[in-house]
Amino acid sequence: MRVLTQLWRDEQGFVVSAELVLIGTILVIGMIIGLATVRDQVVQELGDFALAIGQVNQSYSWSGITGHTSSVAGSAFEDTSDFCDLADQVGGEPPACIAIVDAVAGESSGT
Repeated sequence: MRVLTQLWRDEQGFVVSAELVLIGTILVIGMIIGLATVRDQVVQELGDFALAIGQVNQSYSWSGITGHTSSVAGSAFEDTSDFCDLADQVGGEPPACIAIVDAVAGESSGT
């Protein structure tokens, strides 16, 4: 019983606990801000990657071939622009058709 009373009255660890709670709170707030920044940059890089894939020319064609006893007609395919593709869009800008909405300000970037 005497040990329990001594533990109940002991306040030496209170300051250390309060400091740890404060440091933990600051670390969690910093981590949330850092993860939000990482999220925005991952979306930006994925948009840039999609832009690079969209710029690949997929068109092909071959002309007809005629031999002694047979012939093959030619074929062609033309790569058309995808929805939301812009000719002057470059990397590092907000990607087309992807809107990043800031929940605090209510503003969006991108189109």
